[in-house]
Amino acid sequence: MKRIAIQGVSGAFHEIAAREYFCDEQIDILPCETFKNLFDAIEQDESLLGIIAIENTIAGSLLQNHNLLRESGCLIIGEHKLRIEHHLAVLPGQKTEDIKEVYSHPIALMQCEDFLNKHKNMKAVESADTASSAREIAENQIMGRAAICSRFAAEKYGLEIISEGIETNKRNFTRFLVIAKPDLAYRLNRGMELNKSTIVFTLPHEEGSLSKILTILSFYHMNLTKIQSLPIIGHEFEYQFYVALTFSNYERYRQSLEAIKPLTNEFQILGEYREAPAPK
Repeated sequence: MKRIAIQGVSGAFHEIAAREYFCDEQIDILPCETFKNLFDAIEQDESLLGIIAIENTIAGSLLQNHNLLRESGCLIIGEHKLRIEHHLAVLPGQKTEDIKEVYSHPIALMQCEDFLNKHKNMKAVESADTASSAREIAENQIMGRAAICSRFAAEKYGLEIISEGIETNKRNFTRFLVIAKPDLAYRLNRGMELNKSTIVFTLPHEEGSLSKILTILSFYHMNLTKIQSLPIIGHEFEYQFYVALTFSNYERYRQSLEAIKPLTNEFQILGEYREAPAPK
């Protein structure tokens, strides 16, 4: 049985993503309080896999996770794209007008802003995450309080959903990365047909340095699906570039990397894996 470390308590969106990605397998979930705790757990037990959110179509990139991944020595072995649906969940027997407070993760509250603006009787309160908000209501039997959470979390903690799909933007998706230490990553991906990669590099602080890299990748027909720059601490106005790209020819892809390496100061492959299909 695979053991998967997630950020958040059981019922979090990370657990939903893990169970959907490993839908044909039995898995054991290891909840971690923070993403740093998740990477520490994998460092201590290299048989663990992890799943981390890396970007959301509304909130943008989780910048912290880019650096944690690069520094961890873990490799990406897969990805999963999850449609994020938020619901208003309460202890059974209550109505919308009975609710005085709504607890959830700050991003979830932001994503449900229109709903909350229409219900002035509800005070939005930030909490650690969506699932823990639901768990706290259930464990303490708190009337007059709601959680914004997934259907999975509401059902897990015995709450009743009184308003469905309250997110403002229905095109709300999060991309998750499945990660592992190198030995396990190579073993799990052996023989798999790969078509996506994430790389990170730094460049000389000179005119046209990034343009040269992009020109070479274009020449080799690499399709860039994501490019993210992050500042290098202690080096003013210098940046690391995280690039996700897809390819149809693995040999040509490797040739493109060999072509850009001499133009970089530092270069690292963070993982080669299968691109996730678009969610339904």
